[in-house]
Amino acid sequence: MITLGIETSCDETAAAVVVDGKKTLSNVVVSQVEFHREYGGVVPELASRKHIECISLVIAKAIKDARVKFGELDAICVTRGPGLIGALLVGIGAAKGIAMALDKPICAVNHLHGHLFAAALENEIFQYPFIGMVVSGGHTTLFDVQSPLDIEVVGKTRDDAAGEAYDKVAKLLGLGYPGGAIIENLASGITDDGLRFPRALLENGNLDFSFSGLKTAVKRHSEKVFGLNRNRTGPGGFRPIVPANPSAVDHNEIRRIASAFQAAVVDVLSTKIFMASKIRNISRVVVCGGVAANQALRDRVVSEGKILGVEVIFPSIGLCADNAAMIGARGYTLVRAGKLDSLDFGAMSRW
Repeated sequence: MITLGIETSCDETAAAVVVDGKKTLSNVVVSQVEFHREYGGVVPELASRKHIECISLVIAKAIKDARVKFGELDAICVTRGPGLIGALLVGIGAAKGIAMALDKPICAVNHLHGHLFAAALENEIFQYPFIGMVVSGGHTTLFDVQSPLDIEVVGKTRDDAAGEAYDKVAKLLGLGYPGGAIIENLASGITDDGLRFPRALLENGNLDFSFSGLKTAVKRHSEKVFGLNRNRTGPGGFRPIVPANPSAVDHNEIRRIASAFQAAVVDVLSTKIFMASKIRNISRVVVCGGVAANQALRDRVVSEGKILGVEVIFPSIGLCADNAAMIGARGYTLVRAGKLDSLDFGAMSRW
């Protein structure tokens, strides 16, 4: 079965052609990071306009790279949500148009479930059950995945997502956007020197996440260390800190803060996924989403997995970020099970 996957949930315009949910014939992604960088985050209206500009070209390239014809497609799979409504509607509109023109079935895909099935593209034998953790800029969610059609949310963030916390802390420290890779690079090689930020909701049995308190702790520490021009930042804001004395900025202190912040995030994520594994009595975990590309997180979870006897699966770095191959892979499982959609479905900001 050949599926065309389309993904436009946030700021990547993506299309891919996948065979039997396993083999990727093409996977085209156009990122908008450079357009949003100056704003310190994704601007929804700008994202939607960029999707409109790119969607036709991206789909055409995916078909060309896959060396297939539109008529050879068996199903069209598209992200329905969660995500930015305007961005989602661009991909959904394109998918419906192709499905109508070709008289092909269409399948609406949950973006988070798509991330879970990214690992299936690189594992010939993808086994169930597993605990899945999707950790990204917009989501930090734990799933108990018993089968392709039996997926249960067992934990989620109560406030900020982990990736969102990375971006806000990077913005606070004046490091730029997106914050994940910047903070990871700054934290690399820094040893624990006693600076420690709080880890929330680590009590046994609690599978939810909270990163708001961690973010605030970083803010308060940074203000204490660097000083603060309150006319520029304002109390409680997460705009870049302006030091009272610019010459007093210590790059090593920035690295200490980045390292301590990342250590807290990694500690919480690793603890939670293995807590879920134990509670649910499942000895296989899949970690996916943009933050799953973080090497410190990958090292920690793999190390803990070996100690605990839990199989750990990470998608390759390229499949951690938003892409359409994962939508094609997830869509395949739904189409195969007969879970098709009519052409009247809309976008869902939450799902």
